[in-house]
Amino acid sequence: MPFPTYAVSTELDAVNQILSSVGQAPVTTLDLINPEVSIVVNTLRECSRQVQLEGWTFNTEREYLLEKDVNTGYIPYPSNMLSIDANKERHHDTYNLVRREGNLYDLYKHTDIFTENIYADIVWYFDFQQLPPSAQAYITAKAARMCAIKMVGDQVLNQLLAEQEATTRAALIESDCQQGDFNMFGYRDGANTYNSYQPFQALSRR
Repeated sequence: MPFPTYAVSTELDAVNQILSSVGQAPVTTLDLINPEVSIVVNTLRECSRQVQLEGWTFNTEREYLLEKDVNTGYIPYPSNMLSIDANKERHHDTYNLVRREGNLYDLYKHTDIFTENIYADIVWYFDFQQLPPSAQAYITAKAARMCAIKMVGDQVLNQLLAEQEATTRAALIESDCQQGDFNMFGYRDGANTYNSYQPFQALSRR
């Protein structure tokens, strides 16, 4: 039995929503030759990256295993990884990881050759269609406001879109708090590891 897909938004859906927000007609394809469509698509993807870079429950994994090459000792840096930190429970302060020439690099030992596998806390980048609806809604609203600034420049419209952006961000934070199972101190229930995102500090996030 097929299931309805109304809860899943595509980039095209988001682009048409943004175009309608700035008073433009919808399109049937993402034709980047069209300058208005190109601006909207690029802005949507830019906003998606900015939002995901904050690190939410849906795109953050802890103690993710990155295996070294048995012959070279290199650990490839995944192309869709936005940020990485060595897991404190596993490695304490042994490593300080960054990307260099497509591989992981340890700033402490000044090398990209590892003698063991690495367990890391990672923030991933996902395509728009793979994001939860609350994240899609916020990214679309944020991109709509940015496009209005670039394409229209109307202060009243910008204010209305800013209110919509704030509402969708609040919904995303609420969804993230529920999915993350945080307790009153910001930690997951039963866990002692520090999480830089603590729900009681939600208002201080930008």
